[in-house]
Amino acid sequence: MYETIPAADLKTVGKKSGRVDAYEKLTGNAEYVSDMVVQGMIYAAVKQSPHARARIKSIDTAKARALPGVRAVVTGDDLDYRVGLYVVDKDILARGEVRHFGEAVAAVAADTLLIAQQAVALIEVDYEVLEPVLHPLQALAKDAPLVHPRLGEYSYMEAAFTPIPGTNIANHTRIRKGDVETAFAEAEWVVERQYTNPSVQHVPMETHVAIVRWQPNDEVTIWSSAQSPFTLRNLFCTAMKLPHRNVRVIVPYVGGGFGGKAGIGIEPLTAVLSRAAGGRPVKLMASREQEFSLLPCRSQLTYQIKTGVSAEGKIIAQRMTMFWDSGAYADYAVNVTRASAYSAAGPYEIPNAWVDAYTVYTNKPFGTAYRGFGHVEFHWGVERHMDLVAKVIGMDPVEFRRRNTLRAGSRTLTGELIREHTGSIDKCLSAVCESIGYGTLTDAERERQERTGMKIGKGVACFHKAPAMPPFTATAVILKMNEDATVTANLALTDYGQGSYTAIAQIIAERLGFPLQKVKVAFDCDTDREPYDWQTVASKGLILSGNAAILAAEDLLANAYETAGQALRCNRIDLAHDSEKIYVKHHPEQAVTFRQLAVGYAYPNGNGIGGPLIGVGRYIAQGLSHLDKETGQGNPALDWTYGAHGMVIEVNEHTGEYNVLKVGSAFDVGKVVNPDSVRGQAIGGMIQGLGTAVCEGYIYDEAGHLLNPSFTDNKIPTAADLPLEIDCMVVETPQIDGPYGARGVGEHPMIGVAAALGNSLQQATGAEITHMPMRFEDVWRAIRQKEPVDNWITKSPHGHCKSSPQVQGYHPELGC
Repeated sequence: MYETIPAADLKTVGKKSGRVDAYEKLTGNAEYVSDMVVQGMIYAAVKQSPHARARIKSIDTAKARALPGVRAVVTGDDLDYRVGLYVVDKDILARGEVRHFGEAVAAVAADTLLIAQQAVALIEVDYEVLEPVLHPLQALAKDAPLVHPRLGEYSYMEAAFTPIPGTNIANHTRIRKGDVETAFAEAEWVVERQYTNPSVQHVPMETHVAIVRWQPNDEVTIWSSAQSPFTLRNLFCTAMKLPHRNVRVIVPYVGGGFGGKAGIGIEPLTAVLSRAAGGRPVKLMASREQEFSLLPCRSQLTYQIKTGVSAEGKIIAQRMTMFWDSGAYADYAVNVTRASAYSAAGPYEIPNAWVDAYTVYTNKPFGTAYRGFGHVEFHWGVERHMDLVAKVIGMDPVEFRRRNTLRAGSRTLTGELIREHTGSIDKCLSAVCESIGYGTLTDAERERQERTGMKIGKGVACFHKAPAMPPFTATAVILKMNEDATVTANLALTDYGQGSYTAIAQIIAERLGFPLQKVKVAFDCDTDREPYDWQTVASKGLILSGNAAILAAEDLLANAYETAGQALRCNRIDLAHDSEKIYVKHHPEQAVTFRQLAVGYAYPNGNGIGGPLIGVGRYIAQGLSHLDKETGQGNPALDWTYGAHGMVIEVNEHTGEYNVLKVGSAFDVGKVVNPDSVRGQAIGGMIQGLGTAVCEGYIYDEAGHLLNPSFTDNKIPTAADLPLEIDCMVVETPQIDGPYGARGVGEHPMIGVAAALGNSLQQATGAEITHMPMRFEDVWRAIRQKEPVDNWITKSPHGHCKSSPQVQGYHPELGC
C-alpha cells in the first residue's frame, strides 16, 4: 500500500522521530495497572502447589476465613469454569489434581496484601503425591501417566488443531511436501542430529497484574497489563458465560509482555474473588517468583533433523520432528507448534520435506507465546544443523546457505510461492558477512588473539518468520479531528514498549499530509471505546494496523473533501489539500481550513453542513488459508521478514570462557518507518536472544520442582553483557501489501542469535554444542568431548551407512 512512493517524497515515514510515549515514561507520569488503586480495592494472594503432580485430597480454609480482614476465599471446588485459548483445558484453580509445581490451588482477597498472604499461609492442603512426567519423550511412552485423562471432552479450535485423546498429545501438525523417501535414497549425504533447549521466562519489567470489579449485576470491569484486550474479553466472556457487552477491559501503559501477556492469565481468578467479595475491586499482582512458576513460560523443544544433500550441495530432502513441551496446559503452545511446523526448515528451499510437530503435555509450568513464537527455539536447531551439514560435505557454511536459500520462484514447505517482493535473505546474509569480515581475521583481531591467548571465531545464522495468526485476522483504526484540526487516533493495538504508536502516528501523518505534531495516538486501550483488534502479537501490528490507519486517514480526508466541495461549490475531484486547508487546485485562493471543517462547516449566515470529521479504517488479512490437516499445504503467511546475524567471539580453549566481541544484524524490513525504532528493536531483541543463548533456562529436579524461580539462579543479561560492537543494518524490499511497503520486525532480532553464537564457538574450537544455553562450563565440556563428525552421518559417498545415528539425549536434570 503506497509501497512505490520514493523515499525522497515521504515527509514522515522513514524519518527519525521521538517516541510518542517518551515524556510520560521518562518522567514517571505513565500509569500502569501496578500503580493503580481503585476506590474500595482489596488485595489477592494465591496458594500454590509445592508438587509437580499430586491428587488434592482436601483443602481446609477455615483458619483463613476466620482471619480478620479476609473478604473472600475460593478453591477449585467453588469454581465450575474452564479457560483456554485454543484447547479449553485449564481450571481457574486446580480441581482434584495439580498438574505443575506452582499451580494455584486456592486464593484469598483481603483488606491488605499482608493479610491476604497470612491467610494463604493458613490454608491447609492434603496432597497425595504422584509421579510426574517431565519430558515430552517420556510423556509419549505408552505407559506414561496422562496429564489430561479427559482430553477428549475438551472443546478446541478444530480448524487448526488436532488433540489426540488417550495420549499426552495436545496437537499434532503435519507438513508433507514431495517424496521424502525417494529423495533420501538419491542423496549423496544424509546427516541427522538432535537439538534441545529449555523453557525460559519472559521477565517483563512489570509482572502480571490485574484489577477486577465484578458487580452484583454481572457487569465486569477489568484493568489488566494485557497485550490483547479484545482477546482477553472474548476468552473471559466465553469462560464465564457472560455477554460481551457486560465486560469492559481497560489496558493502560504496559511494562513489557514478550508474548507472556497475550492471552488470558490471572484475570478470571481475580474476577471470581471480586464476585465472592460482593463486588469489591480486587487487585492481584504476581511476584517475580510467581512469574516463573504460577504463570506461563516459553516452551522447551527437542528437535530432530535429518537432511539429505546432493553432490552439488543442494538440500533435496529433510525430515523434521519437533517435540514441544506444552507443560500442564495447551495455551499458545499448540499454535507455536503449528507456526513452527510451517516454518520448520528456516529460510531454505526444501523440495521434499516431512514435518511432524507435536505439542506434548507434561507436569511443568505451561508454555505460551514468547517473542519469536517458537522460531528462536527451532532456528537454534536449523542453523546449527546447516553448519554441521556444511562441515560434513566439506563446503563453507555461508556458501552452503546461499545454495539453498528461498528466492523468487521458490516454494515454502506449505507450497506458498516466494515472489520478488517477499524479501531477500541473500542480501541480509551478505550484509552480515561484510559486517563481521566473515572468513578472515583482521590485523587487529590477530593481534588480539596473540595478546589475550583467546581464539577468535566467526559465525552466521539466517532466519525468517511470518505472523502466526488466524487467516481472517482483522483490525480497525478510528481517527477523530479535534476542533483545532489536530487528530486523535483510537486503536486497540497495544504498545507495550515496541514503539508501535510512534510508527502508526507517522503513517497517519504521512497519509494526511500533516506534521507529526498534529497527530496523537491515544494510549489507553478500552474495549468500550476502541475499535476491535485481534491481538498484539506476531509482528503483525505494523502491517495490519498501519494499513487500517491509512484507510482511516483516507476516509477522514474523503469526508473532509465532501464537505469542502459543498462549501466551495466545486467537484471534489478538483480539490487538493495541504496541512492547513483544502483548496481548489486551479484557484488555490479558494480554500477552507481544516479547523473550519473539524466539527462541521458553518456558512456566514449560521447554516451548517458536514459535522464532526472522523475516519474509519478496517483491514483484514488477505489471501490466507487454514493448513490442510493431512498435508500441511496452504497459505498461512501474511508476509515473511528475513534476516541474518553474524557474530565475532573470543574463547579460552582451556576454560570455555568466551566474550561476544561483535554482532552484525540485518533485516529485510520492507520499508523503514522509524529508523530509531528499528534499531531499538534490533538491539533489544539481539540482547534478549543472547540471554537465552548464554544463561537463561528452567532447571528442575527429578520430582518436577523448579529449582531456579528467581534472578538469583536464573540469570538474564545486564548492560555488562553487551557485545563490544553492535552493527544494525536494514534491507528494503517493499512489501506490496504493507503500509508504504513496511513489514514487521519486532520479534525477528531475537531469532538466530543463539545459533550464530554456537556456530562461532564451533568455528573457533571445533566444539559441537547442541543444547542451549551455552554456559562457560558447557563450552568447556564440549571442547573436551569432541565427537567425530561421522557420528551424525547416516549416508555418504565414502561408504558410511548407519541405521541409527547417534543423537544427543535430553538432560533430565534440566527437564529438557
